[in-house]
Amino acid sequence: MHSRFATNTFPSWRLAQPFRFIAHNGEINTLQGNLNWLRSAESSFESPLFTDEEMDMLVPIVSNDQSDSACLDNMIELLALTGRPLPHVMMMLIPEAWDGNEEMDPAKKAFYEFHACLMEPWDGPASISFTDGKMIGATLDRNGLRPSRYCVTTDGRVIMGSETGALPVDQSTIIEKGRLQPGKMFLVDMEQGRIISDDELKSNICNQRPYADWLNQYKIKLTELPEPRVMFSDLGSEQIFKYQKAFGYTSEDVENIILPMATGGKEPIGSMGVDTPLAILSDQPQHLSYYFKQLFAQVTNPPIDPIRERMVMSLATFVGNNGSLLIEDEMDCHVVALKHPVLTNYELEKLRSIDTGSFQAKTIQCYFVADGKAGSMRRALERLCRYAEDAVNDGFEVLVLQDRAIDGDHAAIPSLLAVSSVHHHLTKKAYEVRLVL
Repeated sequence: MHSRFATNTFPSWRLAQPFRFIAHNGEINTLQGNLNWLRSAESSFESPLFTDEEMDMLVPIVSNDQSDSACLDNMIELLALTGRPLPHVMMMLIPEAWDGNEEMDPAKKAFYEFHACLMEPWDGPASISFTDGKMIGATLDRNGLRPSRYCVTTDGRVIMGSETGALPVDQSTIIEKGRLQPGKMFLVDMEQGRIISDDELKSNICNQRPYADWLNQYKIKLTELPEPRVMFSDLGSEQIFKYQKAFGYTSEDVENIILPMATGGKEPIGSMGVDTPLAILSDQPQHLSYYFKQLFAQVTNPPIDPIRERMVMSLATFVGNNGSLLIEDEMDCHVVALKHPVLTNYELEKLRSIDTGSFQAKTIQCYFVADGKAGSMRRALERLCRYAEDAVNDGFEVLVLQDRAIDGDHAAIPSLLAVSSVHHHLTKKAYEVRLVL
C-alpha cells in the first residue's frame, strides 16, 4: 500500500496515490519525451477491441494536468485493456537493461528489442507496485535507485515497502526476506495462491510469441544494407570553414567541444549551471538552439560512473514506422536498427538509399532564400512540411532532412526548427513518422 501526493504537481485528491493500476515511488524522468511520442502515436491507434467511435473518445490518452505517476497509470490501463497481461505491460514500459547484456536469455532479449521498436522506456528512478485485482506485483526500473524490500510470513502475508520495518512483524514468522533488483519483477498471483519468480514469469511471457524469429525476418540492420547509390564527398579545409560560419560555429565550440571529442574521444567538461546571458536579451545574432535551455532536476543525485552507466544505458534507436501500440504485429519490427543516433556520412548515405520494396527513404532539402525579405523562411517551412506530407502519402517510411544545399543565395533552415516543424505538422495531419537528421 502506498499513499502519497506527487511532489512535482500541486496537491489534489485526484492525484493522490494509489491510482487505478499502480502506486509509484520515484519519478519518471523521461516523461516529456514519453508524452510527446505518445501524442504522435495516437493517430495510428487501432484495435479490434475498440470501435472507431470509442477510440475517438479515448484520445488523448493523457491529459496535461497530471503527475508523472498518473500519466504512467493511464498508459498502463490502456495497454492492459488491449489484452496484454499486466506483467507484459510493465515489461514493455519499464524494461530491463537489455542492450549489450550478452548474458541475458535470448528469448527475453528478443522480447525487449521487439517492444523497443514500438515504444521507448518510461525510465525512473522508479519503484512501482501494480495490481489488476487478480495479481499484485512490483518492479524496479533498470537503474534500481529506489529500494523495495519484502518479506513473506508463515500466516500467508507478503509485505513490501521502501524500507525494512515499515510494519511491525514478528521475526519468528518470517519465511523469506529479499529486495527487488534493478529491472526485476516480484509477483503474487492471487488466483494460484503463490509467488511467481522473475525468471518463471518473464520466461512465460517472452516465449508466448516468436519474437526472435520476427526480428530475424523483418529487422533491418544498417550494416547489412547494400552500398549507397551515391557517396558524399569529403569537404576541403576552405569548405569546412565556410560551413562552420554558415551554421554558427564559434571558435569556443571548435576548441573546447569538438577538438577534445575528435582528438581524444573524450566528453567535453562543462557545467550544469550556465551563467551566459539569455539569447533573447542579446542584440547580437544568436544560434536558434541558444534560445532553449535544458530542463533538469536540481537535486543532489550522485553521478553514475561510465562503467555502470554502460550497463544500464543504451543509445540504440530504431528508424521507421512504429505501427499501432494496441496490436502486436510481426511487422512492428520492420525498422532500421541503429546502435546510436550519430551516423557517419557513409552510414547516412546507406540509409538514404534504402529500398527493401516496402521500406524506402525520402530526402528533403532544408533551405530558404536568404534575400533578407520578410516571410522567406516561413515560406520555406511551409514548403518543407508540404513535401514531408506528400512523402508520407506516397508511402515513404523514413524522411531525411538535409541542410547541405546551401550557397551564396540560400541558407539552411536551423535543424531544430526544421525537424520540429515537420514533426508537429505530420502529427497534426494524423501521421506518425520517425525523423532522421
